[in-house]
Amino acid sequence: MNTVTKMLMLSSAIALANGAWAQEGEPIKIGVLHSLSGTMAISETTLKDTVLMMVEQQNAKGGLLGRPIEAVVVDPASDWPLFAEKARELLTVSDVDAIFGCWTSVSRKSVLPVIEELNGLLFYPVQYEGEESSKNVIYTGAAPNQQAIPAVDYMAQELGVEKWALLGTDYVYPRTTNNILERYLTDNELADGKIFVNYTPFGHSDWSKVVSDVVALGADGKKVGVVSTINGDANVGFYKELAAAGVSADDIPVMAFSVGEEELSGLDTANLVGHMAAWNYFETADTPENAAFIEEWHKFTGDDSRVTNDPMEATMIGFNAWVAAVEKAGTTDVDPVLDAIVGVEVPNLTGGTATVLPNHHLTKPVLIGEIREDGQFDIVSQTDPVPGDAWTDFLPESAVLDADWPGKSCGMWNTESNSCVQVQSNY
Repeated sequence: MNTVTKMLMLSSAIALANGAWAQEGEPIKIGVLHSLSGTMAISETTLKDTVLMMVEQQNAKGGLLGRPIEAVVVDPASDWPLFAEKARELLTVSDVDAIFGCWTSVSRKSVLPVIEELNGLLFYPVQYEGEESSKNVIYTGAAPNQQAIPAVDYMAQELGVEKWALLGTDYVYPRTTNNILERYLTDNELADGKIFVNYTPFGHSDWSKVVSDVVALGADGKKVGVVSTINGDANVGFYKELAAAGVSADDIPVMAFSVGEEELSGLDTANLVGHMAAWNYFETADTPENAAFIEEWHKFTGDDSRVTNDPMEATMIGFNAWVAAVEKAGTTDVDPVLDAIVGVEVPNLTGGTATVLPNHHLTKPVLIGEIREDGQFDIVSQTDPVPGDAWTDFLPESAVLDADWPGKSCGMWNTESNSCVQVQSNY
């Protein structure tokens, strides 16, 4: 064996040891489409960091299909039309193979026409209102039957709530979710009297009138509960006003759908103890998988005070499902990846697994948590995994609809007429 051959073998051995052998050729690009400024930055910045951590971990394993993954980060700045512009830029200029992003439904709705036109692939990691199933979206957050419905059931059955205040930010997710909840509460005779519904703009700060109206609902002595779909930094003012009005969780419990560990980390939680949130994950989940995830997160951020939350877990699940589907398909091309991803099963952080369903939603457990003084949650209820329902059973026009992409190539299938209503999403 000559000297040159020995040197080549030594170089190959070093490359193998470092995992570099698997990262040859052009990088596989993915887009990160989260607000890093504006009203939603309080929630979305952490999801950008989560994607970057997942990319770093996957590259440390040797990349994907023998190539490194490169994250292309953009800032749509809590500006809904800008989400669409940035999505187009990611797909046509940066040439990404998948996008991980959006928080609010209005941002997702803005992106939908672009990704459907260009046949992109979006992994959407946040709870939402349902009533949608796009060929080009994998919904890794909760549908209403995986969050909203179980949450009000818990409030009625365990807390004795009879009067309801549905408070939301004024956009599609709160309005559609509350339409479903109004119908559900009424049809199941869980509401005593008229349901109070109120919407406020993004960034709303003056909550005195709303809180006063909520308190007045209990003038007859009936138990009042608040279901909150308030989003972004408006939550800060809402909870401060509750405390200022002397309203405790024992008096009027609040069940939030968009407040988690990240949002609470910026609040004085002393007066929030006992209020609740419904998610599919809490940082306090006592599992080896979660302990390892938290340790990796703190190592990546270099900050042991950084919390984890539900949309982070949904982001992780989406990323790992995409990796598994790409490996199964042997390509990053969107259509083969979509064919491969249905049925993919990846671990969650609460001790089970998440399976990608034919309607492009996931199986997810439903968790109810009570806010603790340290800004974490005590988990007071947890279900077995629940399959996500794209179309709710509680609105008559939706109850007849189904979504089945591999079987029927349709996300809006009418089960009565046995026909596809439309393939393109409603924007």
